[in-house]
Amino acid sequence: MDELDFSADIAALRSTFADIRSVIGIERLQADIASLSEQAGAPDLWDDTEKAQKITSALSHRQSELARIDSIQLRLDDLEVMVELANSESDAEAAAEARAELVSIQKLLGDLEVQTLLNGEFDDHPAVITIRAGAGGVDASDFADMLFRMYVRWAEQHKFAVTIMDTSYAEEAGIKSATFEIDAPYAFGTLSVEAGTHRLVRMSPFNSAGKRQTSFAAVEVIPLIEAAGEIDIPEGDIRVDVFRSSGPGGQSVNTTDSAVRLTHIPTGTVVSMQNEKSQIQNRAAALRVLQSRLLLLQREQEAAQKKELAGVITASWGDQIRSYVLAPYQMVKDLRTEYEVNNPTDVFDGNLDGFINAGIKWRKSAKE
Repeated sequence: MDELDFSADIAALRSTFADIRSVIGIERLQADIASLSEQAGAPDLWDDTEKAQKITSALSHRQSELARIDSIQLRLDDLEVMVELANSESDAEAAAEARAELVSIQKLLGDLEVQTLLNGEFDDHPAVITIRAGAGGVDASDFADMLFRMYVRWAEQHKFAVTIMDTSYAEEAGIKSATFEIDAPYAFGTLSVEAGTHRLVRMSPFNSAGKRQTSFAAVEVIPLIEAAGEIDIPEGDIRVDVFRSSGPGGQSVNTTDSAVRLTHIPTGTVVSMQNEKSQIQNRAAALRVLQSRLLLLQREQEAAQKKELAGVITASWGDQIRSYVLAPYQMVKDLRTEYEVNNPTDVFDGNLDGFINAGIKWRKSAKE
């Protein structure tokens, strides 16, 4: 067996890892964990349930991040030992394991390096995603449901918490819209590159003639902000409607007028919430999402004004960001980054990291 020499590869990984640790700020992360642990240990912690949940969630996120960093450090150390053992014993199987571990760590550090690019104002917030069926009739509703499942599967693969906030079912198949929260470190910064119009091309299962059908769905991604402080909405600017929840339910969900629809009268922004059993809880959750959307709208308007004052006239990329083609060939392609794969089934099963990482890098280079 030829002797393994990964010294240059491991040195490069250690250099990249040191840069990542510096950007993340390990000392600050450890200080945050210590502070949050102290707060989580307070005897009156659960007197305020909402505050307690925020503290414990933030603590869990930071502990997970630190554990991931520590795990990479251990794996780098173990890799050097694996190489030494493989060479000393001329063990082909051990050498193969060492090669596989090298590739795995390279991918892990590549993904972590992408995270260091997430330094926007709200990048570290949880994300609220809304998917709406667009043009294309029943196929569009079915496509919206496929995207809904895709993002939930992606979150599940990463062990991120998902909360379904509102679902509007289409009459024949699929959904008209769905809103859900993904609570994870840098969820908004990570998933914001998925916002835009997605296009599906396939042989329609709903068309008896078996013709090829093109359909569209819109994906909106906003940061979930704190309920107070960021933006104030006068009570007179909000219309509140209550109604009975629809779709699959149980207990009292579908038997009382617990669902809430908030309409922001000045902008026409509408938020519906039916996940909770209590009308009060649904209203509070809907208000948070409404605040988040209005804050994002405010930021977009400010950015547009700055561009106009600066004389920037170059149009930004259009809404259509990605094509999912199932016929006459198999391909998923991002139209901004040119990143593509030839296995749509794998993508719809939630394997999106390649697209997301490419999108984050593209966004960073577009700003430079």
